[in-house]
Amino acid sequence: MLLSHAFGLFTKPGAEWAAIRNEHETPRRLYVAYVVILAAIAPICAYISTAIFGWTVGSERIVKLTEISAAQLSVLTYIAMLVGVFALGYAVNWMAKTYGAKEEITPSNGIALAAYSCTPMFLAGFALLYPVPWFNAMVFLAAACYGAWLMYDGLPIVMGIDQDRAVFYGGALLTVALVILVATRVGSVIIWNFVASPVFVG
Repeated sequence: MLLSHAFGLFTKPGAEWAAIRNEHETPRRLYVAYVVILAAIAPICAYISTAIFGWTVGSERIVKLTEISAAQLSVLTYIAMLVGVFALGYAVNWMAKTYGAKEEITPSNGIALAAYSCTPMFLAGFALLYPVPWFNAMVFLAAACYGAWLMYDGLPIVMGIDQDRAVFYGGALLTVALVILVATRVGSVIIWNFVASPVFVG
């Protein structure tokens, strides 16, 4: 089962990447059986924390979103995550030959590398159930760092390249990931202003 890789990437990442490379899962099955499920963690937890628990900054009063507003923003976040993983996977495949990936590498490996490297970020979504901004920031920062390391560790194995080239390949992919992140944030602000702006309770 694809979800078993989520645990293996934290305990024995090297062996897990080798198993992922040998699976050659189709992008569609990988999305349905892995990305669609794990990417839902953060939006669901965010909905619960913003619509039910609320959050505070310092000693201010509890702030909540209306249920409809929280649901809209959670759905938009979910879509952004799915698009982001796909875009990162596309970038992995697009740059593969430039960095000397072997010819037998299948297109699905790029999506697999992107999806499984995002696993720490997906699981960090549970932290949103405790809606304290500094705590959430620390958890997601740690998850992003581990995800970046996972990508660097998995590149030589999944894409079949030398370890030396993996440094430059990984750097290029992290740059792409940052561009995707900024693009989704800018898109979120535009959507908030013109389509689904947050509506607060009271």
